[in-house]
This record gives sequence, C-alpha cells and structure tokens, in this order.
Amino acid sequence: MKLGTLPGHGRDGRLVVVSRDLAWCTDARHIAPTLQAALDRWEQAAPQLQLLATDLEHEVVPRERFHEREALAPLPRAYQWADGSAYVNHVELVRKARGAEMPESFWSDPLMYQGASDEMLPPRGAIPLADEAWGCDLEAEIVVVTGDLPQGTSREQALEAIRLVGLVNDVSLRNLIPAELGKGFGFLQSKPASALSPVFVTPDELGDRWKDGKLHGAVKVDLNGQPFGRADAGVDMTFDFGTLVAHLAKTRNIGAGAIIGSGTVSNRDPDGGPGKPIADGGLGYSCVAEVRTVETILSGKPKTPFLKRGDTVRIWMDDDKGHPIFGVIEQSVA
Repeated sequence: MKLGTLPGHGRDGRLVVVSRDLAWCTDARHIAPTLQAALDRWEQAAPQLQLLATDLEHEVVPRERFHEREALAPLPRAYQWADGSAYVNHVELVRKARGAEMPESFWSDPLMYQGASDEMLPPRGAIPLADEAWGCDLEAEIVVVTGDLPQGTSREQALEAIRLVGLVNDVSLRNLIPAELGKGFGFLQSKPASALSPVFVTPDELGDRWKDGKLHGAVKVDLNGQPFGRADAGVDMTFDFGTLVAHLAKTRNIGAGAIIGSGTVSNRDPDGGPGKPIADGGLGYSCVAEVRTVETILSGKPKTPFLKRGDTVRIWMDDDKGHPIFGVIEQSVA
C-alpha cells in the first residue's frame, strides 16, 4: 500500500491511503490520525490500512483526488533522520575532489550522520537558499522507515522492521562542509532540511524491486528539465538497509518512525571508473558534487555549477509501466 500526508489539523497533517496510480486517496484518520500514529501501533494499524487500500482500489470507499502539489512530506517531522553512505563509490569520488584520502574501513563499516528531522520539506516545497556561495547541491537517495528496534539488533531483525520505503532529496551545502568536518564534530549547518517523496510504500508493494534490503531500479534525476541521473539503486550499494539500520542500532534503541537514508545513489562505469554523463552514454549522477569530481579528475577543474536560485530539481523512480512509484519530488531553489 501507499501512504501519504495531506494538510489537516496541526503540523503533522492527516494520514491518507493513496491508490497505486497516485490519482486518488481516502482519509485514514479513523484508523490513525497521522502516519506517525500508525507507525506507533503498526501491528494493529497496518492490516486495517491494507483493507482500506483494497477498498480504495475497488472504489467502494469515499475518495478524493490526490494532488502531489498539495501533499506534505509523509512524515512532516520525524523523531529521527539518520543518513548513511551506502554507495561507497560516491564517498570515494567526493573525498578525492577535496583531496582527502578514503580509509579502507569505509568499505566495511558504514558512514552515517544524524540529520535534521524537525522539518522534512514537502515534495513540491522550495529549497530555501540564503546564500548561493554556500554551494547548494541535490542528493537523490532512497529512505526506509522503521518500527521499534532494540539496541544491538541484527541485520535480519532490522530488515523485518522496515515498514516503508521512499525517496529523499538530501540537500547539502557543499562549501560549508570542509570547515565543519575540519572541526571534527561532523555536519550541522551544511545539512539543512530535506524533502521526501509524496508517498511512502510498503515493501510488499514493491515486488521484485525490493530484494535483500535493497531497492532496485533507476533513480531518475532531471536538472532544469534535462536528464541528469539514471543510476540504479540496486547496483553498487555496498551496504544494504538491514546493515545500515543495524549499524544505527549498535548503541541505541530505534523508535518507530525513524527515517534512515541510503546516501547518494551512485554507479560506477562498466569499466570500473567513475560514471559518465547521460549525454556520453552513461547513467549520469544523483548529485552535482559527483559530476564536479569527475570533471576535476578528467580536466583539472569542475565546470558544472552548484544550484542557483531558480534551478529546478526533479527526482522519481518509475515502475515497469513508466509510472512513478513514490510520486515525484520537484523543487525549485528559492
């Protein structure tokens, strides 16, 4: 089933079940007022929501048009947002651009940072940018939402606790990152609010696309109306979501509604080198920093600018019929 959040009473909106084609939705507040409330009692709420989803497909319950431009983030605020770097190819390239060596342990021990979860931007919300000199970048990623998990959970337990899957645009301010990392305390100002896809989807709805803790399929990115990235999320993913969630749970309990990200989706070229632009027959990129890194490697300096005011970013993943599975994140820099 597919779940979304529309404006309602309060900042957390109202929970709706959305049709498979994303055209219709039905109010689910008689089951749970918000998505977080449903996640808090998932064992009881999920079967009822599934029945409602079936009734919606059969058009036997009241329904309304689902307009993605009106949707809030499925979780407008979350108790936790932790983002990993499962695509180590991306980490290696970006560090190379900064002149930083990548420790060998990065291939066996996931990177992860704690993001800002008190505001998750809606899928059509603007990317607020106060200063273009900060180097604003998009990052197209996969996210999962978990149920409650105890400290020390295993990878297998973590996979069982994944309730929902979606997309995120994890906005980064690249030119603020080096100084912050230089302090030895990690990201803060360089990681502003991120935008979530219009709907989150249960893993069973994804069929063969969800396998072994990975989402398979092209994460499509357009920049200013032009194809920018078509990297496959199931390829070159060093750490699956079970591993990422278990990594987070090593020293803490995880509460229902926690959002965990994959990091920027990134594919190597078939010859083992960095990916190529779409115009050159490659799969392109899921962030600007990566193409700038490749440009630096090839020609000594980057050519592609970071995002400017008025630039438009579009992120989605199609099903086998060419229809967006999670809806579309479409944002302009403002």
